[in-house]
Amino acid sequence: MEENGTTTPPSKAGNSNLVFAVNGEKFEVANIDPSTTLLQFLRYHTRFKSAKLSCGEGGCGACVVMLSKYNPELGQVEDFSVSSCLTLLCSVDNCSITTSDGLGNSKDGFHPIHQRFAGFHASQCGYCTPGMCMSFFAALAQAEKANRPEPPPGFSKLTVVEAEKAIAGNLCRCTGYRPIADACKSFAADVDLEDLGLNSFWRKGEPKEVKLRRLPLYTPDGKFSRFPEFLRGRSKSAMILHLKGKSWYSPTTIEDVKSLLNSNMIEDNMQIRLVVGNTGMGYYKELDNYDRYIDLRYVPELSTIRKNHRGIEIGAAVTISKVISCLKEEGNVYYSSDSKQVFEKLADHMEKIASGFIRNSASIGGNLVMAQRKSFPSDIATILLAVGSLVSITSGHKHESLTLEEFFSRPPMDSRSVLLSVHIPSLKPKGSGYSNESNSKLIFETYRAAPRPLGNALPYLNAAFLADVSPQVNGLIVNDIQLAFGVYGTKHPTRARKVEEYLSGKILTASILYEAVKLVKAGVIPETGTSHAAYRTSLAVGLLFQFLFPYVNVGSAICDGLSNGFAGNLLKDSSENHKENSLHQSASSKLLSSGKQEVKSSKEHYPVGEPTTKSGAAIQASGEAVFVDDIPSPPNCLYGAFIYSTKPLARIKGVELIPNNRITGVAALISYKDISERGENVGSMTKRGFEPLFADEFTRCAGEPIAFVVAESQKSADLAARSALVKYDTENLDPPILTVEEAVEKSSFFEIPAFLYPAQVGDFSKGMAEADHRILSAEIKLGSQYYFYMETQTALAVPDEDNCILVYSSTQSAEHMHITIAKCLGIPEHNVRVITRRVGGGFGGKLMRSMPVATACALAAYKLRCPVRTYLNRKTDMIMIGGRHPMKITYNVGFKSSGKVTALHLDILINAGLSAEISPILPLTLIGTLKKYNWGALSFDIKVCKTNHSTKSIMRAPGEVQGSYIADAIMEQIASMLSMEVDSVRNINLHTFESLKVFYGEAAGEALEYTLTDMWEKLGASSRLVQRTEMIEQFNRINTWKKRGISRVPIVYGVAVVSTPGKVSILSDGSIVVEVGGIEIGQGLWTKVKQVTAYALSLIGCNGTENLVEKVRVVQSDTLSLVQGGYTGRSTKSESSCEAVRLCCNLLVERLAPLKSKLQEQMGSVNWEVLIVQAYSQSVNLAAHSYYVPASNSIHYLNYGAAVGEVEINILTGETKILQADIIYDCGKSMNPAVDLGQIEGAFAQGVGFFMLEEFVINADGLTISDGTWTYKIPAIDNIPMLLNVEVVNSGHQEKRVLSSKASGEPPLVLAASVHCATRAAIKEARKQLNTWSRLDGPDSAFDLDVPAIMPVVKKACGLDNVEKYLESLLH
Repeated sequence: MEENGTTTPPSKAGNSNLVFAVNGEKFEVANIDPSTTLLQFLRYHTRFKSAKLSCGEGGCGACVVMLSKYNPELGQVEDFSVSSCLTLLCSVDNCSITTSDGLGNSKDGFHPIHQRFAGFHASQCGYCTPGMCMSFFAALAQAEKANRPEPPPGFSKLTVVEAEKAIAGNLCRCTGYRPIADACKSFAADVDLEDLGLNSFWRKGEPKEVKLRRLPLYTPDGKFSRFPEFLRGRSKSAMILHLKGKSWYSPTTIEDVKSLLNSNMIEDNMQIRLVVGNTGMGYYKELDNYDRYIDLRYVPELSTIRKNHRGIEIGAAVTISKVISCLKEEGNVYYSSDSKQVFEKLADHMEKIASGFIRNSASIGGNLVMAQRKSFPSDIATILLAVGSLVSITSGHKHESLTLEEFFSRPPMDSRSVLLSVHIPSLKPKGSGYSNESNSKLIFETYRAAPRPLGNALPYLNAAFLADVSPQVNGLIVNDIQLAFGVYGTKHPTRARKVEEYLSGKILTASILYEAVKLVKAGVIPETGTSHAAYRTSLAVGLLFQFLFPYVNVGSAICDGLSNGFAGNLLKDSSENHKENSLHQSASSKLLSSGKQEVKSSKEHYPVGEPTTKSGAAIQASGEAVFVDDIPSPPNCLYGAFIYSTKPLARIKGVELIPNNRITGVAALISYKDISERGENVGSMTKRGFEPLFADEFTRCAGEPIAFVVAESQKSADLAARSALVKYDTENLDPPILTVEEAVEKSSFFEIPAFLYPAQVGDFSKGMAEADHRILSAEIKLGSQYYFYMETQTALAVPDEDNCILVYSSTQSAEHMHITIAKCLGIPEHNVRVITRRVGGGFGGKLMRSMPVATACALAAYKLRCPVRTYLNRKTDMIMIGGRHPMKITYNVGFKSSGKVTALHLDILINAGLSAEISPILPLTLIGTLKKYNWGALSFDIKVCKTNHSTKSIMRAPGEVQGSYIADAIMEQIASMLSMEVDSVRNINLHTFESLKVFYGEAAGEALEYTLTDMWEKLGASSRLVQRTEMIEQFNRINTWKKRGISRVPIVYGVAVVSTPGKVSILSDGSIVVEVGGIEIGQGLWTKVKQVTAYALSLIGCNGTENLVEKVRVVQSDTLSLVQGGYTGRSTKSESSCEAVRLCCNLLVERLAPLKSKLQEQMGSVNWEVLIVQAYSQSVNLAAHSYYVPASNSIHYLNYGAAVGEVEINILTGETKILQADIIYDCGKSMNPAVDLGQIEGAFAQGVGFFMLEEFVINADGLTISDGTWTYKIPAIDNIPMLLNVEVVNSGHQEKRVLSSKASGEPPLVLAASVHCATRAAIKEARKQLNTWSRLDGPDSAFDLDVPAIMPVVKKACGLDNVEKYLESLLH
């Protein structure tokens, strides 16, 4: 049949309906753009909102759903997780989709997964939780179909390792992952329930029978297969969908594919896209407008796997997950043990590629084609290259088979060519002229050096090595060897031919290996501009060494090979040698996080003090919790996207929207020119000034908003913004200020008000004169950190009657946003209303930085007189929003020989970016935590620099994390100079209460409140610090290539309680509605408020108040309902909101008390509901409002804690593994130990990101290039401590605190410095070893360890040439 002059498959041509199911409901779609993703359809065209948009790249898991489809060949339904943000809607024809709100909900009952996530305190902000639940549910569904023994009642067929790995690709910024892992492991057949952490089901030590009874029952009752009957009867055959002027083809034969590709549609300039999983769109955000989509999944030749004695032939459309299963299949009679070993290791490596929900969709052929066409950094390409794989290609009428090396050496495949299959050969040793086949052995290993051990992160380098070796009397001979390296800064993976040629036929000795290493170093050279180039080359050297060295005899005869009589046990002994020298890579990455939590609940103010489940946790898990982007779009709603500057300082000559037939429905381009005469160009405001909403004639930083495109869909708005052309002119302009040094040269500073500048302590000159030793002009540099809240910046603005505007925003400061919008629009504040129900993670990033986003929406809506909303894509969010303040510190310190510091002076330059915003508070917060040690005398000069960078803002522990780290870094240098243990130096400089008062003044409180020294000693004992230090010393003595370190750090963290309003209303049925100034951002504020409300109202003494907490509902923030809400942040909004509510409740109790006494006289006992009914009938005012203002002597107080971190580093790769972390933290009398524990663990994990992982990279113009999940790596579940122990100390009565509680949200983040300091300790041992190899005498020179201590940083500190130095030490 002909369609528009093109040949199409004959069957079902012209069919235009998609049929699929979502949570059992039938959907039939007749006309939709084929580029529409499943997530877009779910969110814009269904009522199911649990799948969330977070990254749009398949890198976070927030959008995960389960896809079920019928496999007619197997006669069964296949269930697997997919990333709905990448899955094209047309590809789910005949499929069934299950989302978290389809598993269960508040009306039909929650699924046990939802209940256990809530009960294990595994949800904080809740934005990531539905995706977590679906990743785990899909794993459950697959396990139940597996041929495994039946598990005990109430459990699944999953193991604890599988349960934990099920959510390895899902990111969470709040919890620290440990409770999520526990919730998942509670389903595992082999779990020991006693090993699981704090939960609301049982208390530690209760019998297993009690635990099982209380755990929400899980029964695999066949509900996994959510495949409705109306889909079972539909067979899949060749199909064409004509959708909005485009076509989607589903051919069923390779001839149909060729016919489509060779028709004249190419000559007509039609754009064609071959589709399997569409996962490549996560990496390549293409703007191309495709006219024809060809779905290759239903072509048998492309979708089948064939096995024979020659190897395995895999169709190009086979998913990576199915390839892994195939390679791991047991009972393959065709293959030798060598081949099976190779296949298994290929599969193990593939399991570290991306994440499960990507591997379930991504095809092996698509991966290789992207590598060939676009130089995609592929792992599969490298490992298949090493084993001699072939590919089969068709182009026109030509069919050919190529080696991968030939495939990658060719020009990029054209649009007519199709990769048909991949052939992985069956391998067996061949021997050589020096040996025969019978005693030869294949050795195969694959490697990837990546920030996340389990995957979901691109490697700095990958490699795969295959060697055919034979034992000889005098050593191990290399008969043949294939060495493949990839992703090191080259377009395609390469074979190290010169090294292969050199090694072939040689007996492995240290000298031979040394020469091979030199060849690798000369041959693996990254292209110019590759980041960490020297590190990548060093990696290549290290990995080859790791592969071959265990087979080199390093005994008495170094150069003469192996001693006689050893050859028989060579391979066995070399395996042991692997283990002894810490070179062996674990065959499978086993992941088991564990820990213990010690908390104490208090009954004094019941239910305050109870570790109750977080309010709303279950509806967060089910996806019913409504975030701003979940609010249905009003009629005629438009969508906005920002056009931002890419220049640091330039004139804006114009903004042009490039015509593109993929971009439709653009309604307006809003800029500063659209602000009315009554309004002002203001995007955010503080007491110290404002930041413009849009650049005017000049842009003053990369990332500054220039304009706001408004269109009929978010997709069109984003495309229009991305393709917009901004014309710049820099003629006759001064160079931009891009460093703090340049700011100093030009005196470009923001003023620091006197009340925000901290007081100096003591006489610095006198202190330096008393010192025995001095460190002068030492430098520390600290970079930025991005918030990476799971929900990006979002807002919805709706014009209302009488010139009013209603704005829904995800903000931490609705009040300040309210004021900003009114000023921008030039209308009275009573014409503006801002509503915030909950925030999907904030960390300070939604305090000030949310304001320009909501204000732009409000301006557009006000001008266009229709609703306007926006949801920033992750890249725009990362580029525009800023982050933590970078800074440069220069210090002079004097100290005694004992390690006691006598004086410290610091010169600190803080990069604030373009606007002052809240940056002037940084000196106060930074010095606040730096003062945790007794410096004797402390002086400083701090400048807040104005630069042409995006504005830096508040981020969790702003200034405090830097100040505390600076203090510990100085202690490290002092210890190094004195050759002392740094723990001793820290210990001698801890405050006494007397010195604490000198440094902190009134905030120090009473002597009994200073708990740090007791906790310091207690942690030392509970963590077994002394014993573990000795064990680490022993480990480091006997292990060459892995080193361990341990470190203990304290914190002293000052906070200020803020004024907050509250309102409590009792309804006629006795239920209670509460409003507070604080906003729920995942920190458990609503939970604590509910507990305090229940406690305070229970003081009336009625019957029926025991479970009053169940009657309390906290409602959304509304700036016209409750004024003076202030901002939510700095860790104290929860306690101030609780106190505001308590004041309200006291008023209500006072009003109800006379009535209660009267009723008691009449009735004897009074029930709560009866009391309220009578109060209504007698017109008692049951609504109370308060405004809590803390007393001047109780505003400021100090928080204390300490942590011990232990790490293991691989000195060949720079990988750091956190073995254990022990945390002790004083929460006073915790209002909710479970909530505070979650805050402690989550903050610590975010701190690990800052100190160890999150490399924030900008280009020469200051534009952020770490702009997505591919390039910016927050901690994942495989980055957290393997053992995490937390003790929440109940330090008793704190007279000036709210119900004796203390803050927990930010201070624990600072404790993650213990991991960085432990890494330094491990590196120090590696450097001692390196000095020995280099024959250097004397102590190791002091070294700097950058923050974050990413793999290249650690490896560089250990010596990029440590392999060469080691081999040289053996040879000389």
